[in-house]
Amino acid sequence: MQHRDTQLLRVTLLAVGVALLASGAAEALRALIAVCTNLFYFQRLSAVPVSPWQHQLGAWAIAVPILGGLLVGGLARWGSPAIRGHGIPESMERVLRHESRIPKRLAVLKPLSAAIAIGSGGPFGAEGPIIATGSALGSMLGQLLPVSTRERKALLAAGAAAGMTATFGSPLSAVLLAIELLLFELSPLVLVPVVTAAAVAAVVRVALRGGAAEFAMPALAAPGLAVTIACAAIGAALGVAAVALTSAVYGIEEAFERLPLHFMWWPALGGIAVGVLGWFEPRILGVGYTNITATLDGSLAGRALAMLCLLKGLAWLLALGSGTSGGTLAPLFTLGGGLGVLLGSLLGAAFPSLGLDPHLAALVGMAALFAGASHAMLAAAVFACEVTGQTAALAPLLVACAAAYLVAGLISHSSIMTRKIERRGIHVPREFGPMMDPVA
Repeated sequence: MQHRDTQLLRVTLLAVGVALLASGAAEALRALIAVCTNLFYFQRLSAVPVSPWQHQLGAWAIAVPILGGLLVGGLARWGSPAIRGHGIPESMERVLRHESRIPKRLAVLKPLSAAIAIGSGGPFGAEGPIIATGSALGSMLGQLLPVSTRERKALLAAGAAAGMTATFGSPLSAVLLAIELLLFELSPLVLVPVVTAAAVAAVVRVALRGGAAEFAMPALAAPGLAVTIACAAIGAALGVAAVALTSAVYGIEEAFERLPLHFMWWPALGGIAVGVLGWFEPRILGVGYTNITATLDGSLAGRALAMLCLLKGLAWLLALGSGTSGGTLAPLFTLGGGLGVLLGSLLGAAFPSLGLDPHLAALVGMAALFAGASHAMLAAAVFACEVTGQTAALAPLLVACAAAYLVAGLISHSSIMTRKIERRGIHVPREFGPMMDPVA
């Protein structure tokens, strides 16, 4: 057996271990979020999942996100400032500048801070922190063992892919996300371990949580050419929206940086906005995966959906810009689904014979906004298929995500994942291909 094959086998076996660790971490974070939610909103010690908007605290609920922000700010000041943000840009920076070395303490502090932020009502998803935690676990193993920088990068990406798969049951899109945002190359040395880790995490997830799609929705019929073109138009519009949201996030972040206050206080200020907005619309609080399902299955529509998206978007922008800890995927899916329904309704009114299914419009919007914001075009399209089981929608999803990516790229080179690290002088590759594996 050649040295290259031995090297690949070793890294792949290590990736299996990383996948098991990341799957366990994903389950632990979900449980920790549930514990924090129960403590903050229901004053009980329980790991049973519950939605914060079911609370009976009255006006006292406004104070809960502020308290969570104070705790996260304290962890950032006295634990590690790297817990701030949604996790994926920080992992990208470690790959591009720090030889894929992530400080070991982040494997504990990142999920803890995210659980506190989300459990206290933060309008974030758990997927970004889980991906960051999986990355940290892979990097940590790569620092404990005598491996090369590329092997450590493969283990970091394997942890990220396993974490995403453990969250959503989406192994293929997790692999694509790792390729588009972390690996920046296509070679067996990095691809085989990542693919293996995602597959192992998918098996573990089925064993623990079953194989049902994460977001249930009515079955979609295969769309025709006219509907596919309409989906491309929705994607293009959401590419513009993605750039606007990205600029808003970093504009708010820059505004916080100009405050004459230590950064530890900023999440509490963001918590004020979340608390007040959550008082008016409690459904914006917490992860909000039920809102995504309700948008896709049509049970949430009209004025109620528009108000949810408006307030959720505003709370997410202010909270994320304040430097707290939480993911971006779930908020983007919520906003994208709502905007997709709105644009689909407008197209339906303008062209009554089009026959655009509002469920398809919601799904396309969800994927397209994420594609435009993250520039992870393939991952976004495949993800929407995997988490809903709607393979008939793959063609319009691909077209919509391509349109969103194209329009967003024409307007701005940076994405929501890269702008922060590009401002630090880090070049993020936009084109990548095979890298030759070294031969002994």
